[in-house]
Amino acid sequence: MKLANNGLGQELVKNRTLFFMIAPAVLFVFILQYVPMVGLVLAFKNYRFDRGIFGSAWNGLENFRFLFVSGDGFRITRNTFLYNLLNLITSQVLAVFIAIAISEMPGKGYKKFCQSVIFLPYFISWVIVGTFVFNIFNYETGVLNNVLKALGSEPVNVYDKPAVWPFIISSFNAWKWCGYNSVIYIAAITAIDGECFEAADIDGANIFQKIWHITFPSIRPTIITMLLLQVGRILRGDFEMFYQIVGNTGQLFNATDVIDTYVFRSLMTSVNIGMTAAASLYQSVLCFVIIVMVNHIVKKVEADYALF
Repeated sequence: MKLANNGLGQELVKNRTLFFMIAPAVLFVFILQYVPMVGLVLAFKNYRFDRGIFGSAWNGLENFRFLFVSGDGFRITRNTFLYNLLNLITSQVLAVFIAIAISEMPGKGYKKFCQSVIFLPYFISWVIVGTFVFNIFNYETGVLNNVLKALGSEPVNVYDKPAVWPFIISSFNAWKWCGYNSVIYIAAITAIDGECFEAADIDGANIFQKIWHITFPSIRPTIITMLLLQVGRILRGDFEMFYQIVGNTGQLFNATDVIDTYVFRSLMTSVNIGMTAAASLYQSVLCFVIIVMVNHIVKKVEADYALF
């Protein structure tokens, strides 16, 4: 133990400048990420404002029971999981397709132009995207209904059709994120040894054969790593996306409400902080369990592709 302490002390003295430089980042993460975790005890308490966090009475799992007995727990869990799964598939598949298409384009200037155009939606805030959606699907003045009227058809109230919103949300999510995600795959494709493609050309392989037998196998580790990282957030809905696209449209809540929007709206409309804390803790625990399970499955199939 003494040797370990001496080793640590020597390391601190030797690299004191580096430790001093990283200290602000460590303090930032500790204060803003770890200290607030003390508030997780609210999930197990009957919170009262006059008594504070530590003075409020414990109520065990009552907040969790109320969350699921009310029927909200299963609904928001289902919506969060299905939306994130759909967004994961659409955005990642489209990102891989775009990366391969750009890598096969002739001319560096044209490649950079296409990549810049596809990357541009990433910089558009969800507030602006929500405005796009409203102006497209608004019943009275939306672009969709104006086109339908011009064609002699009856206008459609999309905000009264919850079944179509999973496709609308996943489409805009893919549009916004596919360019950003494709950058990683483009980098992975660029790292492939060019001699592999030259050998394939000599053997008479066409472009599709080269993609299937060289490009895909080479970027498979990157694809699996990206999927594992995204799976860890499969129960964390993009709050800004859902809130800005759907807003406070009550008739769409059953089809579009996720854990994040549910917690936000509960805090805004009620004083049951204990139940909202229970929902947040439940979300975090499930995310941890899912990523551990998926990583375990990947390790069994191909240990080199696992995160840990």
